[in-house]
Order: sequence, then C-alpha cells, then structure tokens
Amino acid sequence: MKLNDFNLIIFGANGDLSYRKIFPALYYRLKENQINANSRIIAILRDKKNIGNFKKSVESSLKEFISEYSTKVGEQIQKMIHVIHFDLNDAKTYVNLSNAISEKLEIKIFYLATPANVFGSISRKLNELNLIDKQTRIVLEKPIGHNKATSDQINKEVLENFNESQIYRIDHYLGKETVQNLMVLTFANYLFEDSWNANHIKNIQITAAEKIGVEKRGDFYNKYGALLDMVQNHLLQLLCLIAMEPPTSLSPEEVRTEKHKVLKSLKLFNEHNIKDAFVKGQYSRGSHNGTKISSYLEDINKFDSKTETFVAIRTYVDNWRWKGVPFYIRTGKRMSDKFTEIIITFKNVPHNVFLSKKPIVPNKLIIRLQPKEKIEFIQMIKVPGPGGYRYKPVKMELDYQESVNERFPEAYERLLMDVVRGNQTLFMSYNELCAAWEWIESIIESYKKSSGEISFYSAGTDGPGDLVMIDNDEWDKH
Repeated sequence: MKLNDFNLIIFGANGDLSYRKIFPALYYRLKENQINANSRIIAILRDKKNIGNFKKSVESSLKEFISEYSTKVGEQIQKMIHVIHFDLNDAKTYVNLSNAISEKLEIKIFYLATPANVFGSISRKLNELNLIDKQTRIVLEKPIGHNKATSDQINKEVLENFNESQIYRIDHYLGKETVQNLMVLTFANYLFEDSWNANHIKNIQITAAEKIGVEKRGDFYNKYGALLDMVQNHLLQLLCLIAMEPPTSLSPEEVRTEKHKVLKSLKLFNEHNIKDAFVKGQYSRGSHNGTKISSYLEDINKFDSKTETFVAIRTYVDNWRWKGVPFYIRTGKRMSDKFTEIIITFKNVPHNVFLSKKPIVPNKLIIRLQPKEKIEFIQMIKVPGPGGYRYKPVKMELDYQESVNERFPEAYERLLMDVVRGNQTLFMSYNELCAAWEWIESIIESYKKSSGEISFYSAGTDGPGDLVMIDNDEWDKH
C-alpha cells in the first residue's frame, strides 16, 4: 500500500476542532499506515503565548480522545508538527509560512479551521506568495457565511485564488460510515432500489437530537441557530443522499451533480405554505433524571434572544421519484435523548385480510447514525402458538459495527484522506451550497412574512407542544 505524504497547514491549530477531531484523525491514519511519517504538519497559531506549550497540548488531547493511546505513534506525530506564529496582517509571517513548507512534498493542504470571514484574505495571501499550484488543496470549515449573500461573497473571494476542483467544503456528517452506507444500501440492494420512490414510501424522517445545550458555543450559536447550524448543511446533505438518483458513476462530478438536482427540486416556501410546515422552538427551564436544567436564555445570558434551538420542517422533493412524499427534518438541543437517525416508512398493505383486523404496522427502515451505528427493519410476523393469526411488529437488526468487527474510522479520518487523495465526492460543491441557501432563505424570509412566533419547550423533552408526532410518522400542528 502506498503511503501518503503531504504538507498539512492548519490555520486555527489550537482550536477545539483541531484538538478533538483533526489531530486524533491524523494519529489514527498514521497508526494505520496511511500516512507517511515524513509528512509535515504546520500548526498556525495567532497567539505567541501558546507556541511553547502547543505540542504538549496536542499530546494531552490525543490521550484524552484516544482510548488506547500509543506513545510510539504519539511521538511520531510530535516530530511531524512544526509550530509557527502567524499574523493575518503581517506579511512577514506569510514568508515564515512559505519557508516552513517542505518543497520535497508535492501536496499542500491548507486547512482553514478559522472564522469564514478570513477565508478570502488568507487565500489571497497564499496566492501572492505563489503557494498555490495544481497539487494544492484548501479545506473550508462550516459555516461559510450566515446567509446566501455572505456565503456568495466568501466563496467568490476564495474562487479568485483557487479553482473549484481545489476547494473542499467539509461536512463531517458525510464522512460517517453509516451515511456512506446509504448509497450502498439503496443502489446495491434490489429490494430497496426498486421500492425507493413515491409508489412505495409514505414518508421519510431525518432527526438529529442532542441532549446538550449550547455549551461553550453560546456566541456562535446565538448568531446562527439550529436552522443554520444543523439543517443548512448536515441534514440537507443526508436528505440528498437519500433522495438522489443513481449516478452514472461514483466520480465526484456525478455524485455531486445528483445531489445538486435534489436541492434544486426542494419545494420553496412562501408566507402561506410555511404556516403548517415549520416549527421554531427554544428550550426553557426543565429537568432530566431529576437534574434541573437552565433555559437557553440563561445559558447565553441574553434574555431578549429569539434564536431557535429547535426546528421541525415538512418539505417535499418535487420531482418524478418523490412527488407527494413528505420529508420531515427535525433537530434540537436539550432534548430527552441524543441520537441521529433516518426513518423510511413504507406504505401499508392495501387490505387487511386477517379476521382480527388489528392494525398492521407499516414496514420501516431505520438507519441509526449515532450514538451506535446500526440498521433496523421493522416487519410484521405471526406470534407463535394456536389461536389464529396473531401478529406483531418486530425488528430485524444489523449492528453495523459488530457485523464488520473492525474499528470504525471517525468521519474526519476518511475526509482528511480524501483531501490528500484529491477526492471531492464527500464535499459540497459550490452549486450545492447555493441551492441549499436558496431553500433555507425561503424558510427564513417566509417565516418573517408570516409573523411566525417562536415556541418554547422544556429542556429534557422532545420539543414544542404545538408539534405532535402520531405513531412517530405523522405531523400535526394544533
């Protein structure tokens, strides 16, 4: 197996994302012999005070987030790291960066784990220093702007210096093994592929529930809210993978084109149709297992905030395959449980032939993304014993991890390696981003025009009281 070597330049290397995700991902890929130890990791720090202790901080974070830490691998990571101070407004520091990059390593990856408002200025400076060539990639962390206008401006500035083929807009949800398994599930199994349409499917639900509140992200979250933090990127990408047509191949261009078609097919909202299709909530005081939980306003110490911590949306993909099938998207903080799952509910049998006429539960395909990745299929079976046809729903469960019997790589491990290899399949294209923003902004603007009010729900519950789920697959607002 060919080892991959590269220059990885991390802007914002001492941020929470780097410690929790990027460095552990590099550790595991080095341990699995996918990375050459000759690769160079250049950590860009804005604060000189952190330079002396940075490597120790990396070591501490690796020990914290890696269950079976290997000192040998950890020491190799330490040798790969080169730390430099960097000031965005000081031309000399860009020269220092240029000198730190190894010319022996052809691939240069600039990872911008920074606020998006500096993406353009960093890109411009890199271009001015002639650090961009055919083997250069740039990784952009979300969120890229807080509306379509700011997103367009940021992307325009980056695109003035990089080609679209060099830009990797990262969404860690797409790196999850179970998410990628969606395409195999639907395109490699005739049973599902043949029934993956409006003729057979009643509705599709995508839910991402969190038990935690905003934690240390209060200022950021209050600016973006649940709609932009989760729906605009993560959950829309899941919707795309579920609803997309089979691509002619798995090339990045073909896959991203099919996802873009889904986003363009999403029914836009207006001030009339949004009234019964969108719920916006914010958690108030509550409790969980006897522990009192503060409200969102108390958590951020801003008592006039209208930022939502919960949204529920009913939307439609207006194309031939999905016409009339409702897609439900839900996400919220301070919920009763933590999980991310997709539920595909199939239509029920047209006629109940059994004498008892007991309701028949429709077949459901449940894809659990976290906390434990698994796939369940709910079907009806006969209850053993005499006395006629008694039946009940049961789950056929595939524990994805146990069936594979291997450690599941974290999402960032796969995504980082895809960047190294130049594979953009699991990264958002600019066209996808634009289409997603168009749909999101139709929600925001329509909600304002409809004079919609935020609903409150107690922390530790399942959301606002004006949103009712019947049999876990019906939507009713009252």
